[in-house]
Amino acid sequence: MRLTILAALAVFALDQWTKIAVVHWMNLRHLGTIEVLPPWITFRMAWNYGVNFGLFADHSPATRWVLVALALAVSAWVLWWVRHDQGRAVRLFAGMLVGGALGNVVDRILYGAVADFLNVTCCGIDNPFAFNVADIAIFIGAAGLVFTHRGHNSR
Repeated sequence: MRLTILAALAVFALDQWTKIAVVHWMNLRHLGTIEVLPPWITFRMAWNYGVNFGLFADHSPATRWVLVALALAVSAWVLWWVRHDQGRAVRLFAGMLVGGALGNVVDRILYGAVADFLNVTCCGIDNPFAFNVADIAIFIGAAGLVFTHRGHNSR
């Protein structure tokens, strides 16, 4: 469980630090766009009121708090579930997922939406979506859990 907590704390800290650095110190919230490594990497401010890719986006306070409650419930369930699994990779991926989810929860509480700013474009495709470190960790954590978890009966 220690690895899970350390991974969650590391992801959470990195996520919040990058948001403070880019959104506030680099003033992305007012500039809107900063070219980092054109044309591949751009910081593009996007306030996500929904879930991935803005699905279920709704500016209502009810939606905001439902998504906060859902992220907290999923995080609590993952922490409860992973305490039974002794695999190092599973504990690491669980921590990544939880740290990312909690990073986005803090955004919803502080700003009312998730602060997304990373925009990656490649190969002539104009990507309209932005994401953040928490989103990356949630994706890697969830995918890692799917591919590395051993069922309780397989031990």
